[in-house]
Amino acid sequence: MVSGLLLRRIFLTVAEASSRVSLGTRGQWFGFTTSTTRFSESSLPNPDSVVSYKQLKNMLSTHNVQLFDVRNQDEFMAGRIPDSLNIPLGQLEESLKLSPEHFQLQFEVKAPGKDDDNIVFHCQKGRRSAEALAIARQLGFNRARHYQGGYSDWAAHEGK
Repeated sequence: MVSGLLLRRIFLTVAEASSRVSLGTRGQWFGFTTSTTRFSESSLPNPDSVVSYKQLKNMLSTHNVQLFDVRNQDEFMAGRIPDSLNIPLGQLEESLKLSPEHFQLQFEVKAPGKDDDNIVFHCQKGRRSAEALAIARQLGFNRARHYQGGYSDWAAHEGK
């Protein structure tokens, strides 16, 4: 009974205090941070790193793209963008670290080069491909890009 009254008193005190205290710019309140994720404009994909449907379509028509689908294999099998290679996100870092010879043996395509400007990642809607882009950039693939609309956008444009 006493602990219930004590909890109620603490709750009311916190509720009263929160109505008078606004959150700081970093979500701090009573010395606690409300989120461990720090979102800033610098964490948004650079517009130069995003490929549009029209750009991707052009790259595919001129055979000037190394298109990596980072969705799971079952998603890939259910529908895919032509000429894309499936490397699930969880396997991407390890795959990009392979020697060019081992990459070609495993995936039967030429390994992407760190200076290649035609590397494009895509997923279903863009979240995983943004993660893939971050992984690739950390590994030195600084000119890689991603198709932000993903397979959903592709299928909508293609009428699938």
